[in-house]
Amino acid sequence: MTEVSVIGPDGGEVIALGGTRMRILEDGATTGHRLGIGEITIAPHTEGPPQHRHAEHDEGFYVVSGTVHFTVGDTVHVAPAGSLAMVPPGAPHTFANHGDEPAVILNTFTPDLYVRYFRDLRDMIAAGQELNRQATIRTMSRYATVPADDFA
Repeated sequence: MTEVSVIGPDGGEVIALGGTRMRILEDGATTGHRLGIGEITIAPHTEGPPQHRHAEHDEGFYVVSGTVHFTVGDTVHVAPAGSLAMVPPGAPHTFANHGDEPAVILNTFTPDLYVRYFRDLRDMIAAGQELNRQATIRTMSRYATVPADDFA
């Protein structure tokens, strides 16, 4: 029998990363590691990670509530609730919440590779290390992800 995963509104693995909260809804265990899904809550006036590129996975962002600013290279896209951003491998990107209300994003990873990145950041913080640009980039590098320094 094939197992079905149902995660309720209070379920999932919660990872606090400064002004950002990741709730892992699917870590790849149910999908044979083809898909990972997380719910990201971004506090008001919070920047996301340094602009970066993934080499081995697609990433999707569906804005559930609030407004998210997606930076893709030199272009900023203002994405209100109901917007979808799909990022193929190699595309530079980051996101931020410049508004006065929290923003919530449904985040997908195909395959699920990048779910472990969030767990690594959690473990780094728990070990007493500071969440900063250098530590974030170092952690990204474990998952075929590099900073988009040409747009920094």
